[in-house]
Amino acid sequence: MYIPNVSVNVDITSIVGAKLNVKGSAGTVNYDVKARLEEKERRSQRVVVGFSLMLSTRPSVVKFEIEGNATLDGKDAEISKMLEVDPETKVPYVFQVIYQNAFTAMYLLSTVMNSPPPPNDLFSSKKEGVPIEDISVETQSTETVAEENVAKEAENQKSSGESQ
Repeated sequence: MYIPNVSVNVDITSIVGAKLNVKGSAGTVNYDVKARLEEKERRSQRVVVGFSLMLSTRPSVVKFEIEGNATLDGKDAEISKMLEVDPETKVPYVFQVIYQNAFTAMYLLSTVMNSPPPPNDLFSSKKEGVPIEDISVETQSTETVAEENVAKEAENQKSSGESQ
């Protein structure tokens, strides 16, 4: 799902590729996926989520692990739509955007390692028969902490203004 008024900025902080079979594979490989999405920060019109993604092949040829943060900017209602789970793929819509950025990095790494690249449309709802395993979405709200910090800052400014 494309939501035009939400921008998603993906920042990859770590990427690891490991070639598990030196000989490589001449046949077809399937990718198993494990992913995690965790809300780190929520403000008005902005949400920051951390993500980790692990792809490994069957048969065991290569493994990729990638981590980072995605910042969603836009109207709160539209950001909430991006965080919803796609009923067809069972993956949050934002993960499709995250994967497209991660795919580019993994593709380059697979080229250097001379190993099979992951599919570019792994989370696409148009693709049928993709084995997606163990995708879990973990969210942790930090909204109340942010509101408390704003209240404390306002109180401190008020008291420092009275003492001058």
